[in-house]
Amino acid sequence: MMCSVINGENVSNMSFSLEELAKLADGKLVGDASLMISGFAPLETAKEGDVSFLVKAGQLDKLDSFAGSAVIVPMTIEKASIPLIRVDDPYLASARIHSLLLARPFVAKGVHEQAWLGKDIIMPEQISIAPFVSIGDRVKLGERISIESGVVLGDDVEIGDDTILKANVTVAEFCKIGSRVIIYSGAVIGSDGYGYATDKQGFHTKRPQVGIVQIDDDVEIGANSCVDRAAYGVTHIKSGSKIDNLVQIAHNVVVGENSLIVSQVGISGSTTLGRNVVLGGQVGVTGHLTLEDGVMVAAQSGVHNNQKAGSQVGGTPALPMKKYVRAAIQYGKLPEMGRDIRRLKKEMAELTAAKEEHKGSTK
Repeated sequence: MMCSVINGENVSNMSFSLEELAKLADGKLVGDASLMISGFAPLETAKEGDVSFLVKAGQLDKLDSFAGSAVIVPMTIEKASIPLIRVDDPYLASARIHSLLLARPFVAKGVHEQAWLGKDIIMPEQISIAPFVSIGDRVKLGERISIESGVVLGDDVEIGDDTILKANVTVAEFCKIGSRVIIYSGAVIGSDGYGYATDKQGFHTKRPQVGIVQIDDDVEIGANSCVDRAAYGVTHIKSGSKIDNLVQIAHNVVVGENSLIVSQVGISGSTTLGRNVVLGGQVGVTGHLTLEDGVMVAAQSGVHNNQKAGSQVGGTPALPMKKYVRAAIQYGKLPEMGRDIRRLKKEMAELTAAKEEHKGSTK
């Protein structure tokens, strides 16, 4: 399903009963089950027909001026003057419900006359290809794909069903994209990996990069991110992973299922991430490492060694989180510690001088 928002407003004409929304969110309904909901809005701007959400029970007073029809709330809130959907996680529930309210059926616009198509392309009728798209030879396109203006697909690329390529995405030759993938504007999939051999005089010879990139189902890749093709074999982004804007993933990296990689992360070649790994913004990971399942790395950290499953680390070089926090606290105290050291050195010098003077006077 595609989503549409205009000026921040939900433009869907679809409506759902409060009972249907409660089932979607695995929530408990308080109020009129047949009440129809057609929009999602913040607490402050909601109007009749809208649902909103409240994260903390301590903010219950915000509902006094609420003008919408229903609110998603934590389980700790049992009743209010308006209909409620009580859930364990209001963020998750609101995301599911908002996505449903914004859902759009795919509209097949066909192939624009100003798109460039190569030879022997496999293409369904249910497709939408915008002007100024360039598609190479022997490309295989699945059902209900949307390709926006300026996209370039190299020869022998494969793309699965219901995938969306935003404007100016490049997918280089032989790369494989799964189903329900979203790749945002300016991303480059399958550029050459960074590999050179250097001789004794310091001249660099490029090492051929002859592998591919494989992106599995339900992956999202943010704007202006780059995923390099493998030197040999596959650079592999596994299913459900979400990659933010401005991320660099080098050749032969493997990103495990459902991992989260935040903006400006750089992952060096041949590093493997397990399932549900989380890398905060501007994290750097050196090459040929393994970060096992569930590893979490704090923003602006540098990871230089392997990390066991479930590890939480931070800093450069990355330390276990508790040690990193203690070190960060001490770092903030360095100016005072420096003054203390200078004071102690001065006192020590004075004591030493006094001792020497005392020794001289007793001779």
